[in-house]
Amino acid sequence: MPTTTPKAEMLDNLRAMLRDVFRLRTEGVTYARLARAHGYVDGYMRVLLEAGIADKRELLAIVAEERTTHDGPATGVLAAAS
Repeated sequence: MPTTTPKAEMLDNLRAMLRDVFRLRTEGVTYARLARAHGYVDGYMRVLLEAGIADKRELLAIVAEERTTHDGPATGVLAAAS
């Protein structure tokens, strides 16, 4: 009897992989190591799309959420110079 991984668990795996990529980028690791981590995330997201587990909008929302959690908002309000 084959076992399947629930969608929620697969999306949690994706979140963990994204957090790792953002952490590696912040740490300034070598390009090869960062590129490999990006490749894993890209491949995982492709599988989720092609298997019909998640759609593009859902994946983009997850990436945006994890990026905001790690790096803060994409835009912000700047204080005027006095």
